[in-house]
Amino acid sequence: MPNPRRKPRTPKRRIAGSYPIASGHATIVADPERDGAYILEVNNVPSSYVVPGAPEVLEYDYMRWIASFIEGVALPVPFTAVHLGAAGCALPSYVQHRWDSENIAVELDGALAKLVRDVFDPPVAIKVAEARAFTHAIEPSSVDVIVRDVFAGPDTPRPLTTVEYYRAVHRALRPGGVFVANIGDAQGLARTRAELAGLAKVFAHTHVAASARVLSGGAYGNVVVAASDAPLRFGGEVPSKPGQLLIDDHHPVLHD
Repeated sequence: MPNPRRKPRTPKRRIAGSYPIASGHATIVADPERDGAYILEVNNVPSSYVVPGAPEVLEYDYMRWIASFIEGVALPVPFTAVHLGAAGCALPSYVQHRWDSENIAVELDGALAKLVRDVFDPPVAIKVAEARAFTHAIEPSSVDVIVRDVFAGPDTPRPLTTVEYYRAVHRALRPGGVFVANIGDAQGLARTRAELAGLAKVFAHTHVAASARVLSGGAYGNVVVAASDAPLRFGGEVPSKPGQLLIDDHHPVLHD
């Protein structure tokens, strides 16, 4: 495992700037408060925080929540993880660094994938593919973790939120594997409740975690949902509870 104390690699060339990609444009912005760190924006929306050469850095809260769900499942060593929605590969690189694992990042935008390979050189494979088609093509019972972090604007594409899709995910996972999804949601948490209801038809256990501000209906933000046939445990520092309780609860405030 790489030494977590090593200094981030200093890029040999200037990488900050705007780049055309298939879905619009990507912008790489240097973090003025951290030497060697960059924010990748896709169509003006922050997508990844990357420190080249320092995969142990996981800046965004929701990515840490995803990692907490992965940590809370008894996975084989090594395990295989598929990350749908690669962007800057911050989370796949972190999982590769932290655990004995093989990680595959899947990105629809081929130009974005090439840009990330060229400027950030992540330590994981990047496959250019559509997330739903890629999931259906995975051999049955061949992966241990599937992460879905795919958006079209503020929403996850509907084909990735159906019971039929969840069944494809379940079929691809080995027994005891885990599916973790990032959802953008707002007051009432309608999207989260709908996804939990669908996941509960396929998986034995579901769990949800998010900030108290989002769960109280105060603002749009990230909600992370996990599903597995094995019991789930969340070790993060934000409110969480089993998904069925959120489905049944008409008041979205959660408590530890």
